Amino acid sequence: MSTRALGSDDRLPRRQNPAADRQQKPASHKKKSVLSFFNVKAGGVDLTFLILVLLLLTIGLIMLFSASYANALYYRNNSYAFISNQLVFATVGVVLMLMISTVNYKVLERLAWLIMGISILLLIVVLFCPPINNARRWIPLPFFNVQPSEIAKFAVVIVFAHLAVVNQHRMDTFRYGVLPFVSILAVLAALIVAEPHLSGTILVLAIGAIMMLIGGTNMKWFVLAAIIGIALIGILIMIPGVLEYAQERLSTWRDPFADPRDSGFQTIQSLFAIGSGGLMGVGIGNSRQKYLYLPEPQNDFIFSIVCEELGFVGASFILILFALLIWRGFVIGMRCKDRFGALVAVGLTAQVGLQTILNIMVVTNTIPNTGVSLPFFSYGGSSLVMLLCQMGVVLAISRQATMEKV
Repeated sequence: MSTRALGSDDRLPRRQNPAADRQQKPASHKKKSVLSFFNVKAGGVDLTFLILVLLLLTIGLIMLFSASYANALYYRNNSYAFISNQLVFATVGVVLMLMISTVNYKVLERLAWLIMGISILLLIVVLFCPPINNARRWIPLPFFNVQPSEIAKFAVVIVFAHLAVVNQHRMDTFRYGVLPFVSILAVLAALIVAEPHLSGTILVLAIGAIMMLIGGTNMKWFVLAAIIGIALIGILIMIPGVLEYAQERLSTWRDPFADPRDSGFQTIQSLFAIGSGGLMGVGIGNSRQKYLYLPEPQNDFIFSIVCEELGFVGASFILILFALLIWRGFVIGMRCKDRFGALVAVGLTAQVGLQTILNIMVVTNTIPNTGVSLPFFSYGGSSLVMLLCQMGVVLAISRQATMEKV
C-alpha cells in the first residue's frame, strides 16, 4: 500500500508552472549563444594526455640545459643563453595550450582555408628574408623568429581533415580523394624546397600522406605514388649535378667515416655519444660529447646527449613516454564525437610520432641526416610554441571525446 501511495504522490504534472518554464528558456538560449565558442559545458581535458605533455616538456627542458650550456658558454659567453630563451617560449606555449584547450575546436574547420592561406603567404615571404646558415627558413621578428614550415604542417592537418569530411563518401575517387590533396602538397613542397628545407618538405609530405590515408583515400593511389616517387628520386640522384645536396647526404649516410672531419663529423660524434652511454648512462650533466665535439647538441642531435647521459634505460623511458602520448592521442581521436575532430587529433598526434621516429633514426644513422628536430627537446622557440598549441587543440578535442577522464 505504501509503495503505491508513494508512486502516485511522486508523479508530478509535466507543466506545473508554465510561466517559470517560459522564463527559463531564454536564459538557457542566451548561455548557449555566449559560450558556444568554448567547451565550457563539456567535460574536463584528458589528464593523462596533459600530464604526458608536461612530463615530456619538463624532461626536455632539463636535457636541453644539460646539452647546451657548454656550447652556449663558448659561443655566446652565457651558459644560460639557450635554456633561458626556451623557458620563456615554454611558458608562453603552456599558457596558450591551456587557453586553446578551452576553445571549441570546430572553429578550426571554418578557418581551415584561412590558415592554409596564411601558411602559403608566410612560405613566400620567408624566401625574401636574410639567410640564416645558408637557408631561408625563418622570418625575423623583434623578439623571435617564425618558422613558416611549422605552421604549414598544422595547416595540412586542418585543411586535409576538412576536405576528408566534405568528401567523406567520395574519398576513393581520384578527383576528390587525391587531386585536391596532391595539389596542396605540391605547392607547399615547392615553396619549402626553395628555402631549402629538406626535412620540412619530407614532414609536410608525410603528414599529408597520413591524413589522406586515415581520411579514406584508396590504397591503390599510395602504391602508385610510391612507385612513381621512388623511380623519380632514383633518376634524379643518378643525374650528375642534380640534387647534389641530397647526394652528399646519402654518401655521408652510407659511410660517415669516409670524411670524418667534415661531412661525417656530426654523425660520428653522435654515434660516439650514444655508445658512451651504455646501460645506465654517465649521469645528467656528465656528457663529454657536448663539450664542442658534437656540433649543435641542443638542436637535432640532442637525443644523442640524452643517450649518453641517461643511457639505454633513460632513453627507453623517454621513448615510452612518447609512445604513451601517441597512444593517448589516438584514443582521443578514435573516441571523438565527430569526424573532423577525430582526424585532427590523430593527425596532430601522428605528427609528433613521425618527428620523433625520424629524429631518432637520424641520430642513430639509420637514415640520412635530414635535420628533423625532436619534439619537446630540441631548441627552437617558434616550433615549441606551435607544438604546444597543437597539443592544446588535442586537449580541446578530448573535452568532447566520449571517454573517461583519468
